[in-house]
Amino acid sequence: MEILFNGKLSIEVSAHGAELCSIFSNGKEYLWQADPAFWKRHSPVLFPIVGSVWENEYRNEGTTYALTQHGFARDMEFTLILEHDDEVRYQLVSNEETLKKYPFPFCLEIGYRIYGKKIDVTWEVKNTGEKEMHFQIGAHPAFCYPDFDAATEERGFFGFGKKNSLKYILISEKGCADPDTKYPLKLTDGLLPLDIHTFDKDALILENSQVRQVTLYNKDKQPYLSLHFNAPVVGLWSPPSKNAPFVCIKPWYGRCDRAHYTGEYKEKDWMQHLQPEEIFRGKYTIEIEE
Repeated sequence: MEILFNGKLSIEVSAHGAELCSIFSNGKEYLWQADPAFWKRHSPVLFPIVGSVWENEYRNEGTTYALTQHGFARDMEFTLILEHDDEVRYQLVSNEETLKKYPFPFCLEIGYRIYGKKIDVTWEVKNTGEKEMHFQIGAHPAFCYPDFDAATEERGFFGFGKKNSLKYILISEKGCADPDTKYPLKLTDGLLPLDIHTFDKDALILENSQVRQVTLYNKDKQPYLSLHFNAPVVGLWSPPSKNAPFVCIKPWYGRCDRAHYTGEYKEKDWMQHLQPEEIFRGKYTIEIEE
């Protein structure tokens, strides 16, 4: 476990999945601590898919492959390739095991850098093969609700830097989405109230770059933390019907399959593409607002 500390903020990162495991500031922990009674992860990296493919299968150039939800990177050991007082960087290279599940040679690097009360999380994907590569990548950080009280229904608020006109889609079957049915995100004074029923129908998925930031507010409508990103999709989630003490804000360059999708992998919704030797770079920033 690598630890970065700058006097205002400390983080811990594990080489297993290159996963962020702690964000400590203001005398308290902001990142969910992976109690398996609710959810056993902190902030997994989702690669080479985001969400589920239909029936846990996908097709590439006439061959069918099996791949479970969110891909395999989150469960693999990365190599630490850079370590400074304020920054760490990890690398995962395709191998015989990954090529059986995902037939594209790649090099994936995940970086974390702290400054002030901010954390930059960076992704770099390189196509090291000889054919065009198709992939998705995304984040799944879980943040402790401010002043969580299991006996109450209210949890706080989300703000999006916009007052209205936001729409979301839902998961419909077997972890896959119904992108053709859109629902208005009902805001009150520009904020989305969060309570024990907000995620009764699973994740709320906002597509088409509708928002570039999501701020979690406490029950007094004071900003607690924010995520800033350029990803075209963001998912909002807490485990349905569990009264969980955390909520996830998930910037994605990708999304689960639409329900019943059996087409080519490369034609999935929100797929990313790389030519040989080409590099994709993505980034999001976590900011402690208190």
